[in-house]
Amino acid sequence: MHVFVTGASGWIGSATVDDLLAAGHSVTGLARSDASAAALETKGVAVLRGDLDDLDAIRRGATGAEGVLHLANKHDWANAAATNASERAAVETIGEALVGTDRPFVVASGVAGLAQGRPANEGDANPFVGPDSMRGGSENRAFDFVDQGVRSIAARFSPTTHGTGDHGFIALIVAAARAAGVSGYIGEGTNRWAAVHVSDAARMVRLGLEQAPAGARLHAVAETGIPTRAIAEAIGDALGLPVTSIDPADAVDHFGFIGQFFGMEMSATSDETRKLLDWEPTGPGLLEDIAAGAYTAAHVA
Repeated sequence: MHVFVTGASGWIGSATVDDLLAAGHSVTGLARSDASAAALETKGVAVLRGDLDDLDAIRRGATGAEGVLHLANKHDWANAAATNASERAAVETIGEALVGTDRPFVVASGVAGLAQGRPANEGDANPFVGPDSMRGGSENRAFDFVDQGVRSIAARFSPTTHGTGDHGFIALIVAAARAAGVSGYIGEGTNRWAAVHVSDAARMVRLGLEQAPAGARLHAVAETGIPTRAIAEAIGDALGLPVTSIDPADAVDHFGFIGQFFGMEMSATSDETRKLLDWEPTGPGLLEDIAAGAYTAAHVA
């Protein structure tokens, strides 16, 4: 299959491209910079220059592919409205390009906010609808195209897709610990985060592209829920720092914007995904990764 991938040089996208190539697929990757283009070309990936605001380029990439993985996001936390608008426009552009083709269209999403008082599961509908909602309501917008002959699939990622080289949420929490001289958790630290190793997430995305039916909700979750206090303790052990509770009122001051999320319950299961795709995570767990130095090696910011 020839696959068009947005976010092809990103953290999850890069691992997914490697998995696609290893499985015999060919890839065209969207690249906004010379460095990204060079990294993709080195792997044997065809490069389409553009970014998430270049809808003409995105349309060309989708039209010329047999399947699409939309993994890019601006992640501009200072301008959520612009990020959401860009995400929605990209999803609409890809969906419109694939109408009537029955081709797979995998859209990156997340498990946050799907359930209250229990781990989220694949049966939970995404509550974010409309352009002003989280991610511009992109998961539900993609599913709008199912009735128009598009095999839309949601790939819901854990709040941490971890591994050596990750620059996401856990890396930011580690950076906050270094800056403050203490490894913090919020409140009692009993809220839990789901987790998955990046290699397992990449394989799940590829299997979903190949096998999942239209309207499927896939959970890239290996560990249902790790208490955030345990995460802070693992970071403290790895950095040789004391561990302490941070008052919720001080969370953003201590952690930066990630303090808005570190106190949230974001646990989830993946039982249905495992059955559907015959997918079984094999990578290291989050605490194991932290202990092994994935976030404390010299090259990690």
